[in-house]
Amino acid sequence: MTHDNCLTRTEWDVSFAAEPREVPALRRIMRLHLLHWGLPNVIETAQLCVTELVSNVIKHVGVGAPTTLAVSMNGTNLRLEVRDPVADELPTVVPFAAEAEGGRGLAIIDTVAENWGVCLTSSGKTTWCELATALTSQHGHVRDHRVQRADALLVSYSAEVARFTGAGDSLVSQATEGAVNLIADLLHWLEAHGLDPEAELDRALASFEAVSAARR
Repeated sequence: MTHDNCLTRTEWDVSFAAEPREVPALRRIMRLHLLHWGLPNVIETAQLCVTELVSNVIKHVGVGAPTTLAVSMNGTNLRLEVRDPVADELPTVVPFAAEAEGGRGLAIIDTVAENWGVCLTSSGKTTWCELATALTSQHGHVRDHRVQRADALLVSYSAEVARFTGAGDSLVSQATEGAVNLIADLLHWLEAHGLDPEAELDRALASFEAVSAARR
């Protein structure tokens, strides 16, 4: 595994009927997939865009229209596509009043996305948007100094021999602080690679407790 090719992010899609009750489920699906892809930093924005794209289909194509959400990577950008069967009315950005409860739609996407657009297909149209991520490469991890520190440690860890010293308390205190920072960096590393930090921490504690019990 290389740092630039450590996570496989394979395109996925889900088909559904465009109804308001489907939106919460789609938001949950987005959250789960983006956590698995190591992209917790774009979850809220991606959920917002999915909400607006699907709401646009409900409003302009019709409730119950057969729709598909497709999610993929385009370089280091996250690409969201919502496909519907109607091609005779293309979505456009329209001004909205600041106090209005609705009508924001594509204006919001135009604000938060790197780019967006609409393309006609043989079966209707696809409205898409792309969100910037902090990835180092399409299948790499996020660009984060904490993750990079943990990466450097993990690469060299197996080749290093731990060295202990009987130095005074001040050095012990410094080492303790360093150990805490290391654990935090490793938790960031786990999250960046699509793993659940809390679950892995629980697993590490269970391993630690098992070894400790065996020593007694």
